[in-house]
Amino acid sequence: MAKKTLNQNDKYVQEFINNVEPDFVFSDRPINRLEITMNKDNDSKSNKTQELLKLKEQISSIENCNLKDNSNNLIMGDGDINSQIMLIGGTPGAIEDRSGKSFQGEIGVLLKKMLLAINIKIEKVYSTYSINFRPPGDRKPTSQEIKRYSVFLKDHISIISPQIIILMGSRAMEAVSGLNNKVSSERGKWKEIILKNKTFPLIITFSPSYLIKYPENKKYSWEDLKKIKQKIHDLGIKI
Repeated sequence: MAKKTLNQNDKYVQEFINNVEPDFVFSDRPINRLEITMNKDNDSKSNKTQELLKLKEQISSIENCNLKDNSNNLIMGDGDINSQIMLIGGTPGAIEDRSGKSFQGEIGVLLKKMLLAINIKIEKVYSTYSINFRPPGDRKPTSQEIKRYSVFLKDHISIISPQIIILMGSRAMEAVSGLNNKVSSERGKWKEIILKNKTFPLIITFSPSYLIKYPENKKYSWEDLKKIKQKIHDLGIKI
């Protein structure tokens, strides 16, 4: 019987086996890639949770703030912290301040309907505010207050690290982009912001509270929502 000749590739394989540690074990057990993915997701979620807790502590320790001193709750954020879509509103209202949750009451109902119109459940996105406390009497926050809290907001964005940011209303627009124009002149346009060397696509649209007051503008929000839906498709986001 003729002796089988090892080809060059067989020699490399044999050399590798001869040089590995003695306890090197080959297993016929298939790799559970789902388990690996789930472990990575759990680690990512755990890290984000810790970072968000640290950020919340920083916000809660802020001093000499009229907003904090007159609020019942710090509204951090709600929804899926691993979502690829981050929704940012202006400021919490009375219902949010009492409940400690974002986008409640009539505003929350409308927001849910807006998202469902493009097949997104609100719990599948991550929602927060440009300022974490309710302004006294629901007054408009000053530019100085918006700027002060924008430092925390930008850290918040970096922690969540979404693929899409939706800015709802003028306060959110100013906090993230620095623009203080009318929302009507900036809405529906994809823009970008760079934070910690990462680029985030964002779009500006009307807030639900504004649409409740001026329902005739819902048609423009629908146009914005369709653009968001297309962007989700283009980026291959699963939600």
